[in-house]
Amino acid sequence: MSLTDRERALLALIREAPLSTPEELARRLGTSRAAVNVHVSNLIRKGALLGRGYVVAPENEARVVVVGGANVDVKARTLAPAVMGTSNPGTTTQAPGGVARNIAENLARLGVRTHLIAAVGRDAPGDLLLRETEAAGVDVRSVLRLDAPTGTYTAVLDDRGELLIAVAAMEVTEALTPAALNERRGLLHRATSVIADGNLSAQTLTHLLTLCAEAGVPVTFEPVSVPKATRLLPALQAGLAPHTLTPNVAELAALLGRDVADTPGALRKAAGDLHARGVQTVWVRRGERGSLLSGPDGMAELPALPAQVVDVTGAGDAMLAAYLAALLGGHSPAEAARHGHAAAALTVESACAVSPTLTPGAVRARLQSPRP
Repeated sequence: MSLTDRERALLALIREAPLSTPEELARRLGTSRAAVNVHVSNLIRKGALLGRGYVVAPENEARVVVVGGANVDVKARTLAPAVMGTSNPGTTTQAPGGVARNIAENLARLGVRTHLIAAVGRDAPGDLLLRETEAAGVDVRSVLRLDAPTGTYTAVLDDRGELLIAVAAMEVTEALTPAALNERRGLLHRATSVIADGNLSAQTLTHLLTLCAEAGVPVTFEPVSVPKATRLLPALQAGLAPHTLTPNVAELAALLGRDVADTPGALRKAAGDLHARGVQTVWVRRGERGSLLSGPDGMAELPALPAQVVDVTGAGDAMLAAYLAALLGGHSPAEAARHGHAAAALTVESACAVSPTLTPGAVRARLQSPRP
């Protein structure tokens, strides 16, 4: 998005003296403080400034924008094999979560400049989410704050850490409307890459793909769940395909509207059908079976790395983040996917949805010595 002459002049002053007050900028620009505030708002909207602290956007640094869910994870885990239909002794924990938020934190921990666009309430859980996400290195200044409850994701795990059932209460994410994205159009247009999760409505997801197509910014879509995967269908029908899709087998079937067997042949055919609709890369997650990556360079089957499972929550989020971080670092798609599997192995061995030990060095070490 182009800048006006006055906006360019103000941006030059900010670059020269980023600690200037609005009054000082108004005096040097020969205008009023109110006018400076209007110009600053326009520069933030256009992505030239990253916030009212006068943080100037780097011109050449890779920058990923993640759009979607941010919530509080409530995890209950049984102490013995689960018995359905009755009370089970166990433990309960609470921590920041949400697919988009988790991906953003993983990216930041892997050294990628990351911005989060999400919606949270003006409540204590919302404060917690923003504080801890920012502390991990994510820019949260584009997150919406609303007079509504912050979202929650409640998961019940068995004694081995495997998911039994989960309930997502994410109504606040409905505030991520096309209008909200328009207000952040500059940030999206200046991104190196955008990741969207399935918590977005079909209308918002279609609009996001439209905005990114305008600027030639590639979008990766993480379906999140089988019901939410279908939110991409209106965009596909309109010819707005994301660059990359990262479904599991059940989500892949939902995207295609038919059953898909978890066999290499069936997955290759399913990926080919999505390529025909404009999707460049399809990365199918197969759990313990690893994954299948299909793209312009061909297809590759990748094994899962062995791990001592503590909690499977967040493994897919770490996979995607490490994959994209490796791509931005110059690795081939297949090698980047291996980085993803290493990050997933590290994550399932942690009780946290985002492993606090995740670093580029930890991923490399896991690749070199895959057994825990």
